[in-house]
Amino acid sequence: MSQGGIAERQADPDAGEPGGGPARARRRRRLLPWKHKRDLTPAQLRRRKLTTRGALGVCVICAGTLGWSVGKALTYPGKDSTTARLAEWARDHELGFVVDQLEDWQYRMNPPKVGGSLSPDALARMNATAPVSGPSPAHVAAQPLVPLHAPLPAPVSPALPGEGVYRTLASSHGEPIVQGTYVRPDGEHTSYEAAVAWISGTYSRFELHPGFREPGETFDVPPTIPKGERAGLVATWNGGFRITDGGSRGGFYLDGKTAGRLRDGAASEVFYRDGSIKIGVWGRDVRMTPDVVGVRQCLELMVDGGKVVPDIDDDAKWGVSDQSKNYVPRSGVGVTAQGDIIMVVGQALSAHTLADLMQRAGAVRAMPLDMNRAWPSFMSYDGTADPANPKPTNILDFEDPPDRYYVQATRDFVAVYGR
Repeated sequence: MSQGGIAERQADPDAGEPGGGPARARRRRRLLPWKHKRDLTPAQLRRRKLTTRGALGVCVICAGTLGWSVGKALTYPGKDSTTARLAEWARDHELGFVVDQLEDWQYRMNPPKVGGSLSPDALARMNATAPVSGPSPAHVAAQPLVPLHAPLPAPVSPALPGEGVYRTLASSHGEPIVQGTYVRPDGEHTSYEAAVAWISGTYSRFELHPGFREPGETFDVPPTIPKGERAGLVATWNGGFRITDGGSRGGFYLDGKTAGRLRDGAASEVFYRDGSIKIGVWGRDVRMTPDVVGVRQCLELMVDGGKVVPDIDDDAKWGVSDQSKNYVPRSGVGVTAQGDIIMVVGQALSAHTLADLMQRAGAVRAMPLDMNRAWPSFMSYDGTADPANPKPTNILDFEDPPDRYYVQATRDFVAVYGR
């Protein structure tokens, strides 16, 4: 054999036997991160068994704890969907960034349809509007002190039959103190509806309720509207971004207790001992006084001084990533110059179109509330058949049923009663 062949053979670690069998096997064993059990002493073998059993036990405990935690999230009281429960579980366990990314991906992959017409159900809902000059419903006074509003200027022209025309949603003592209408939100997303509700500030009483998981503190006010406390109920609407994970960028106050921190500059719903409500900037329009019984903060005002704020298209202000420009289910609440309340929910709204609708409806100050299909809601209540247990109706179809606040609610909400 030549010297070159001998050198090649010596350099080849697999050349111990023809085909390199035994040497290759020894090398494979050396590459393993542990010794084969046949190479261990009895003491080493016992230690390995103990270590393996310990690691397996830790894995079983972790899997069991995870399963118990997720199972608890899937079975807590209320009517939240499975998707909403899993998202809440993730946010509770410092995985909110994952939820945000999944939501953003979902919005990008499934944007709302551009163009098209309303569904037959949506058209029927929009068309089922009593003319302003027509007869009043049986539960409304023939000559009410609270007249039906003039039609709302619709964002899309020409308006469809019934579009922007107010009708009575709920009454108290014969007065139509909750009125509502439907519009298409903009000229592109014409197959979707947004609903606008108006609530009399003079003839209504407003109460803030906590959710049993959000803000999660223990309050004297229950996280539901229990039997025996439903007489006179005319409306409910949802709260805002979560307090517990800082998403709201503000705090929650009720019964003398504060969750999070009440932040100067935050958009705030403020509830008073006499049942009235104000909406404004904390520290400028509203502040803590002995008459304040509740505060719910969420982000910043979208409408201020009767105008949509100049930075309404700033992504950083209205959600994570670029969600402010995504057309998704959203909700918001505002106050008119007369002290009446405007509530808007929509199926496909951007931050800008939500603000525009609240301003069109007469809000001089308005703020965002929650978004995504699981959380926005506005229900009106009809006590004609049973005054002690009025029938709830969703103004728009979202994920949860209309009786969501007749059971324990996960998140905080507002209840409205006739005075």
